Amino acid sequence: MTTPALGLVTIGQAPRSDLRPDAEPLLPGVRLVEHGALDGERFDGPAGQETRRLLAPEPGEAPLVTRLRDGGSVVLGHTALVPRIERAVARAEQDGAAATLLLCTGHFPAVRANRPLLFAEPLALHAVAAAVGPDPVGIVCPHPDQAEDAVRRWSDVLPGSVLAASANPYAPPEQALDEVAAAARTLAQGGSSWIVLDCIGYTERMREAAVRAVGRPVLLARAIAIRMAGEVVAAFGHSAQAPGARPGSDS
Repeated sequence: MTTPALGLVTIGQAPRSDLRPDAEPLLPGVRLVEHGALDGERFDGPAGQETRRLLAPEPGEAPLVTRLRDGGSVVLGHTALVPRIERAVARAEQDGAAATLLLCTGHFPAVRANRPLLFAEPLALHAVAAAVGPDPVGIVCPHPDQAEDAVRRWSDVLPGSVLAASANPYAPPEQALDEVAAAARTLAQGGSSWIVLDCIGYTERMREAAVRAVGRPVLLARAIAIRMAGEVVAAFGHSAQAPGARPGSDS
């Protein structure tokens, strides 16, 4: 019997060395297959400047922030990413993924896939809603320009009040820890009973920094999504026949 595989597709570049140490303990017995939407893109020199321009958010579009292979980051829009994500999902399926998790807590339209395709955003949204009830919640997002969109998205599913603050998970390590702790303090001072680190880039170390800063429960969106994806792989991974082809859905 073969080892079941989970595809991990980042909107940036793979492999995600910042992710695997946190993901592997949550997925015992699962083989991880990593691919990135931007694996074939260059981000150095004049070609890199043109790539950033082509992938930038459109006017009025909430930005996305992701990690590059060299540890740097890039700000992206949703529209240009979709075909690149579909190609990365296809590569993960070719590598044997029984299911694929899109490692982004932003909202995307349907992405075509032949096997179960899971979106981190709805997995995190609904799991947090089930856990926190009517309590006020503080959302930590990577970029200040994402704060308004984060409040809107989370307010759609949370009955209590929602605040947002930003902290860059892709800053140098100690700076990132300090930023996350500062954002958590701001949200706690604003009345938040729970803190949610709402980006795949936030790590367990960052969760620990937030807990030390405020002494309140801190939920990590990527851990929630990865745990849920593991359940799907457990359901289908040892099946003799993969689930039928269907378009991806975020519902």
